[in-house]
Amino acid sequence: MTALFMFLAALAMLLVGVPVAFAFGSAAILFALLSPELGMEVFNVLPFRIYGIMSNVTLMAVPLFIAMGLVLEKSLMAENLLISMSRLFRSVRGGLAVSVVMVGAILAASTGIVSASVVMMSVIALPLMIKAGYDKGLAAGTVASSGTLGQIIPPSIILIILGDVMSVSVGDLFLGAVLPGLVLVALYITYIILISWTRPQMAPLIEGHDKINIGELLFSILPPLLLMVAVLGSIFAGIASPTESAAFGVIGALLLSFLNKSLSFGMIRYAMLETVKLSGMIFMILIGATAFSLVFNELGGSDIVLEFFSEEIGDVWVFIAFSMLAIFILGFFIDFIEISFIIVPILVPITEAFGVDPIWFAVLIALNLQASFLTPPFGLALFFLKGAAGDSITTMQIYRGIVPFIALQLLGLFIVILFPDLVFAFL
Repeated sequence: MTALFMFLAALAMLLVGVPVAFAFGSAAILFALLSPELGMEVFNVLPFRIYGIMSNVTLMAVPLFIAMGLVLEKSLMAENLLISMSRLFRSVRGGLAVSVVMVGAILAASTGIVSASVVMMSVIALPLMIKAGYDKGLAAGTVASSGTLGQIIPPSIILIILGDVMSVSVGDLFLGAVLPGLVLVALYITYIILISWTRPQMAPLIEGHDKINIGELLFSILPPLLLMVAVLGSIFAGIASPTESAAFGVIGALLLSFLNKSLSFGMIRYAMLETVKLSGMIFMILIGATAFSLVFNELGGSDIVLEFFSEEIGDVWVFIAFSMLAIFILGFFIDFIEISFIIVPILVPITEAFGVDPIWFAVLIALNLQASFLTPPFGLALFFLKGAAGDSITTMQIYRGIVPFIALQLLGLFIVILFPDLVFAFL
C-alpha cells in the first residue's frame, strides 16, 4: 500500500509543476525516509546503477540521433522537401494535406525528433494550408499528427529507450515498428482523402498551380531518403549497431547541410547545445526514475502489481487492455519519457509472466505513447504547434482538428493488437 501512495505522490508533484526528475527523485527520498525498514541505505546501490546507465552502449544512440535531427532541422532540407511535395500534389483535392503527411513520414525516418518535426511543419506547412483555404482544424490536425510520426517510425528515440528498458534488441524494435508506422500513415492519408471529397469546403482544389520541376523534386527527396536508407539499412542488415548508425547519421546530416549551403559554425553550435540540453533532460529523468524504481520495488510495489494481474485477473487480454488504457490516460498528463522509465519497468515482469512477446508489446506502447503527444490539454505537439503558429490559429481549432487523428491513432493501435503479424513481418 505504501508503494501505491508513493506513486500517487509522484504524480501529484508532477501535476503541480515539479520538474519530472525531481518529482520522482523526491518521492523516492521521502518514502525511503518514511519507511523504517528502508532508510537512506537503500540508495547505496544507486551509484552503481547510474554508472550502468552512463556506460550503456544502446543509450549512447540517443544524443547522436538527437544531434542528427537538429542538424537536419537547420539544413533547410525539410523546407525544400515540403515545398516540392506540395507542388506535386496541390492540384489534387486534399493533396496538400497528403503531401504534409508524406513529408512528416520522411522527416520521421530521417530525424526521429518529434518536437523539431512539429515546429518545422507548423512554420512551413500550416501557413501554406491556411493560405490555400484549408479548414484550420484539418490543417492543425494534419500538421500535429504528421509531426509526431517520429514516435513510431524508426529511428525513434522512444524505441531506443523502450529497447533498453525492456531488454530487447533496438534493431528488432525498429524492424517491428516499420509496418505499424506505415499503417498509421495510410490511415491518415485515407481520412484526408475521404474528408476532402465528402466535405470539399474543408480542402479546396487549388487552381493555377506551379509546375513541378522533376530535377528539383528529386534533389529534395533523394538526399533524406538516402540518409534514411543508410542509417536504417545498416541496422537492419546487421552491419552496424544503432549507436554506430546514429554516429554515421550525424556525419550524413552534416554532409547534407554542407550540400544545401546551410552549414555554419552557428548551426553546429546550436545543434551541440540543444543536444546537450535534450540529452541532459532525458538522462536526469532516467536517474530520477532509477531512484524511484529502486524504492518502489523495495516497498514491494512491483510484486503487488504482478500478483494483481497474474492471480486476481489472470487474463492476458485484460492485462493488455488495462495497460494500454493506463498508458493512454497517463499520456494526458505526463511525458513519454517518464512513462517509459516509470510505468514500463513495472509492466515488464507481468509480460514475462503472461508470455507476451516483448517486441510486440513495445511497439504497442510506442503507438500508444504517440497519442500522448496529441491528447489535449497537455499534448506537447499541440503546445509546439500553437507556439509556432501564433495567432493564425486558435487553441480550440487545434483541439477540434486533432480529435479525428487521435481516433485514427487508436484505430491503428487496435489493428496492431488484432494483427500481431504486422510487427513480425520483417523479423
